[in-house]
Amino acid sequence: MVRINLLPHREEKRKQRKKAFAALMVLSGLAGVAIVLAVGGYNARTIAVQEQRNRVLQEANAALDVRIARIATLKQEIEALKARQQAVEDLQGDRNQPVYLLDELVRQTPAGVYLKGFKQDGQRVTVDGYAQSQERVSELLRNLAGGSPWLERPDLIEVKAGVIGQAKNPRKVVEFSLVVGIKRPRDKDDSSDQREEAGKPGSAPPSKAS
Repeated sequence: MVRINLLPHREEKRKQRKKAFAALMVLSGLAGVAIVLAVGGYNARTIAVQEQRNRVLQEANAALDVRIARIATLKQEIEALKARQQAVEDLQGDRNQPVYLLDELVRQTPAGVYLKGFKQDGQRVTVDGYAQSQERVSELLRNLAGGSPWLERPDLIEVKAGVIGQAKNPRKVVEFSLVVGIKRPRDKDDSSDQREEAGKPGSAPPSKAS
C-alpha cells in the first residue's frame, strides 16, 4: 500500500490563504481610508461653500440693516419736518382765532343773552355772561355745539341766579359760565370734509352705539 504525505501541501495552502486574507484586509483598509478621505473632502468642500454663502448673506444683511437704519432716520426727519410745518401753519392760523371767536360768538349768541367777558387758554375759551332765563343759556349751548363751524364741545361750568341794574330797579337774571373749544383751520377743514362725505349719496350713516 502506497502512502502519500500531504502535510507540506496543506501547510503551503494555509500560508497562501493567510497571505490572501492579509492582502484582502490591507486592501479593505486602504479602500476604507480612501472612502473616508473622499467623504471628508466632499464634506469639507460643502462646508466651505456653505460658509461662503453664509458670509455673503451676512454681508447682504448688514448692508440691508444699514439701509433700513437710513430709511428710519429719513422717516424721523420727514416726521420732524412735518411737525415743524404743522406747527408753523397752526401758529399762522392761530393769529386769526380771536377774529373767528368774536365773529362766532356774535353769530351764535341768541337774543336775551349778554356776554360780559371771555378768556382763551390754548384751544379752550371760558365765556361768562348773563341770560334772561336758563332756556336762553340752553339755546346758546345748542348753537355752540351744532351751529358753529369754529366752536365745538361747549361745557356749562356754572349757572346761578343773579341781579343786575341799579339798586332801585334791579333785574333778576341768570348768570352763567361755560367753556367751549375753538378749532384750528385744519380741524375745521377736516370736519367740513367729513360732513361732505357723510352727505354724499350712498354713504353709510354713522353707526349708533347700542
